[in-house]
Amino acid sequence: MLSSIIEFIVMLNPFALFLYLEPIRKDLSHKDFMIVILKATLISFIVCAVFFYFGEFIFAKIFQLNFESFRIFGGIIIFSYAYFYIVKGQKALIMIKENLDDLASEIALPFMVGAGAISLSILLSQKHALVLGTVALFIIFGLNFLILFFMKKVRDSLEMKKFKTAFDKNMEVLLRLNGFFIGAIGINMVLVGIKNMFL
Repeated sequence: MLSSIIEFIVMLNPFALFLYLEPIRKDLSHKDFMIVILKATLISFIVCAVFFYFGEFIFAKIFQLNFESFRIFGGIIIFSYAYFYIVKGQKALIMIKENLDDLASEIALPFMVGAGAISLSILLSQKHALVLGTVALFIIFGLNFLILFFMKKVRDSLEMKKFKTAFDKNMEVLLRLNGFFIGAIGINMVLVGIKNMFL
């Protein structure tokens, strides 16, 4: 289960999310920012839990799709994310909104939950029993929230602007390094999907 948790956390990429949220980190108080992140985390957990429990049924019975095709597509999407992390770094398009609930849902989808997270949720259901998988999802999103909380507290504790700038630069380095691991996950999903379809 530990490997599944690590793989999922790498995919969620809290370092990237922290950098992407820079526009709203500047405009929201610490309390409001963490409330938004908590709501986004809950939304993301629910979405992933739905696909953990019903993902295979949705694909096989309702849409009558081969899951391996979604695995391959998810792998391509994950690889494309990794490419942009490595080549372009941060800077995303999350803008501050009056309604914090709308902001939370915008952060959850697609920044916390996309094709990659949905694919990993379904794969999690194939590897683990329902109770164990649910616990794993809870741990995954709990850790992601705690990492974001810790990074926000550390950055806020830095008094001088040059230290905050240095902190952001180091986060961007971690973002790019994490991109290599995410890319490897994406390529592995594509290769496994192709292997399962044709071999």
